[in-house]
Amino acid sequence: MRKPYLLLVFILNQTLWILSVDAFSRQDFPPGFVFGAGTSANQVEGAANEDGRTPSIWDSSFSTIGEGSGGNTEVACDQYHKYKEDVQLMVDTGLDAYKFSISWSRLIPNGRGPVNPKGLQYYNNLINELISHGIQPHITLHHNDLPLALQDEYGGWISHKIVEDFTAYADVCFREFGDRVLYWSTVNEANMFSYGGYDVASMPPFRCSPPFGLMNCSAGNSTTEPYMVAHNILLAHASTVKLYRLKYQNKQHGFIGFILYTFAIDPVIKSKEEETAIQRVCDFYFGWFLHPLVYGDYPEIMKRNAGSRIPAFTNYESKLIKGSFDFVGVLYYSYLTIKDNPDSLKMQLRDFDADMAAILNYLGLITSSFPVEPWGLTSVLEYIKKAYGNPPVYIYENGQRTLRNSSLEDITRVNYLQGHIGGVLEALRHGSNTRGYFAWSFLDVLELFGGYNLSFGLYYVDMDDPNLKRYPKQSALWYSSFLKGENITGLDEVEKVSSLSYAQSSK
Repeated sequence: MRKPYLLLVFILNQTLWILSVDAFSRQDFPPGFVFGAGTSANQVEGAANEDGRTPSIWDSSFSTIGEGSGGNTEVACDQYHKYKEDVQLMVDTGLDAYKFSISWSRLIPNGRGPVNPKGLQYYNNLINELISHGIQPHITLHHNDLPLALQDEYGGWISHKIVEDFTAYADVCFREFGDRVLYWSTVNEANMFSYGGYDVASMPPFRCSPPFGLMNCSAGNSTTEPYMVAHNILLAHASTVKLYRLKYQNKQHGFIGFILYTFAIDPVIKSKEEETAIQRVCDFYFGWFLHPLVYGDYPEIMKRNAGSRIPAFTNYESKLIKGSFDFVGVLYYSYLTIKDNPDSLKMQLRDFDADMAAILNYLGLITSSFPVEPWGLTSVLEYIKKAYGNPPVYIYENGQRTLRNSSLEDITRVNYLQGHIGGVLEALRHGSNTRGYFAWSFLDVLELFGGYNLSFGLYYVDMDDPNLKRYPKQSALWYSSFLKGENITGLDEVEKVSSLSYAQSSK
C-alpha cells in the first residue's frame, strides 16, 4: 500500500523543475520512446450524418457547448474526407504515432448489432494510411461519444447493460483492426467523464441534480450517478481487457490501457490539514480508478465518505479488475489549487465534491491559457511511479490552450511544449516508466469547451476556406525540428529556432 509521504510530491515546489533539462534533444530520450499527437473522432472527423453514422451524446449536446463557436459536428475538421492529407502532414512533422478514437456510432450505428460497412471502411483506410507511412495508430474506443441510441434506450453508462454492449463493440474493433493496431485504450479521461457528465454537467451527457451542477439540471442524480458510471466503466474496461487477453493478445501482440485526466495540486495554505486534503483529492480523482486497477478496490477514504452511494465490487469483480491494464494513459495540462473543506461532510445531501471534502479551483483549467510550469507534469509522473508501482505510462494529451485566431506565431505554445517535454525527460531521469508523449492537438479541433473559439492545435484550420486548408503554426515547426533532431537549448533559443523555421516555411 502507499505511504502517506507520497502526497508531498503534489505540493507546489518549483525545485522539482531541475535546470538540467534546459538543454536537450530527442536523442536524450530512451530508444523506442514514442512522440506523437492526438485528436478524437467527435472533434475532428465531421461527416456526422454521412455514410450511416448516427448521433452520439456529443452530437446531441453540442449546441450547449459550441454555440457561436464557428464550428459544428457535421464539419469539425473534415478528417473523414481529408485523412490522407492529414496523414501526410503527420509524416512531414515527423510523428511516430497518432492517437485517435473510433466513433462507436459510426462503426455500429445502433450501439449493438450490425457493423456499418462504410464506417468499417473508413477506419481501415485511416489505419492503413498511417501504417503505410510508418506511423503507429494508438486507438481509444470511447472518447465522450457514447451512441445516443444506448443513452436513450437504457441511460448509457448509468446502466450495467453497458458492460456487455461495450465489450461487444470492442470485440469488433479488435477483430477488424487488431492485426495492425498494437495500442488500445478503453475509455478516455474516465474520471472527468464520470464527474463532468454526471455530477456537475460540464460535459456530455450533461446530467446533474440540484443544488449541484454548473447549469440547469434537467435529468440526473449528482449524489449517486458519478459513482455508478465510474463503476460500470471499470467493469466494462475489465471485461474488455479479459476478452482481449483471452482472444487476441497472443496473436496480435498488442497492449491495452486506461486513460485518466490528471493535474498537479497546489495547496492554498501549506499545513498538515492541507497535506491530508491533497492525499484525499489524489485518492478521489486518481485513486478512484487506479486503486481498483492496481489493488482491486476503491480507496478507503472514498468508501468511508461516500458510504452506500459508491457501489461495492464482488470478489470476482475485484479479481477481474485488479491488474487489468498494460499501461496508464495520462492527460495533463496544468495544476490547480485546493483548500481543505471538512464542513462539507456535514451536509445531508452530498455529491462527489462534498465527499472529497476539499475545495478545488478549476477556473484556471477552464478559462485561461495554461502556464509553463513543467514541475506539474513531473510531479504527476512521480506520484504514479511511487503510489502505483511505476506502470508504463503514455502521456496522451498535453498542450496549451489559446484563443483561436489567424496568427500562426504561437510562441507561448512552443514554450509550453518545450518546457513540458523537458519535464518528461526529468521524470525519466528519476526512474519514471513513461513510454511516450503526445501533443494535444494535432489540428485545431472542435473543442469540448468553446468549440472553435479556443485552440490547442499544432496546425491551424481555416474555417473560412471551403477546403479547410491546414497551416503549420510555429509550434508544429518547432515540434518537427525537435523530432528530427534539433537541439533545444532554452526558451530564448526556442524563439530563434521557431522564428527561423517559420520564416523558411513562408517562403
